[in-house]
Amino acid sequence: QVQLVESGGGLVQTGGSLRLSCAASGGTSNTYTMGWFRQAPGKEREFAAAIRGSSGSTLYADSVKGRFTMSRDNAKNTVYLQMNSLKPDDTAVYYCTAVRGLYWSDSFLKVWRQYDYWGQGTQVTVSS
Repeated sequence: QVQLVESGGGLVQTGGSLRLSCAASGGTSNTYTMGWFRQAPGKEREFAAAIRGSSGSTLYADSVKGRFTMSRDNAKNTVYLQMNSLKPDDTAVYYCTAVRGLYWSDSFLKVWRQYDYWGQGTQVTVSS
């Protein structure tokens, strides 16, 4: 059983930066594909980023591409989401998630129901 614990959320002004962390226990992050999803009030949960356990290749939603960077530290079983140039539309609860397996397609990784494990979420609020 994999457990995921997010940290690093908070309140930031437009244009600011935050780095989210997700510590995984009960498994090794390099045998899972890890992802970040977000959910704003009244909206559906949406894909933000993913990183494959095999190659470390990353995938981003168009809405965050060029501003967000996902990375991993296998020695620490931790993944990160560096968020720059934040906008009010980025305000949401951000969830770390993991799916067993290393070779999932881009379309597979963008669907939240495909993931096996979820963290409790961390709030990110961007003020205008």
